[in-house]
Amino acid sequence: MNFGYARVSTDDQATAAQLDALRDAKCERMFEERASGGRWDRPELHRMLDQLRDGDVVVVWKLDRLSRSLKDLLSIMEKIDAVGAGFRSLTETIDTTTPAGRMMMQMVGVFAEFEREMIRERTRAGLERARKKGRHPGRKPKLSDDQRREIRDLVRSGKRTEAEAARLFNVHRSTISRVMREASSDATA
Repeated sequence: MNFGYARVSTDDQATAAQLDALRDAKCERMFEERASGGRWDRPELHRMLDQLRDGDVVVVWKLDRLSRSLKDLLSIMEKIDAVGAGFRSLTETIDTTTPAGRMMMQMVGVFAEFEREMIRERTRAGLERARKKGRHPGRKPKLSDDQRREIRDLVRSGKRTEAEAARLFNVHRSTISRVMREASSDATA
């Protein structure tokens, strides 16, 4: 049986083109997922792998739909191979039921991981450039420095508990705990 696996990373992306290609490839069972290809905890992927039997073939539209990590890709390929199943990627024309296909899959996997590492490197360099220019990407702090000082004073003096301070400043209790931990680590430094 041919098992089709379609994956997109975000809710604003669609799997329609992938599913059409998988139907054209005569996939009888489809597994569709919205999750990052760098994550291992993808329920539909694991559900599909659990159902594979000897002679089945996993079909994907493109190799990176299966995984973005060479380590994970090889792990998935080992699971597929262990049950006697095959693998096909429609875009890269990889078919592991042949020796040439197995070799090609390994080479393409190496290039896919190389591309991902290059993206990470460019992202890190961009973040470093932004920091040098005084910009700090990411979420803005919920509490100002003055609010942090006030929280530390209230909790240390016993006027408020951490839970009360959290309600007072409209933040989660873990935020208050973090403020208190930072204060105690600053005091010991």
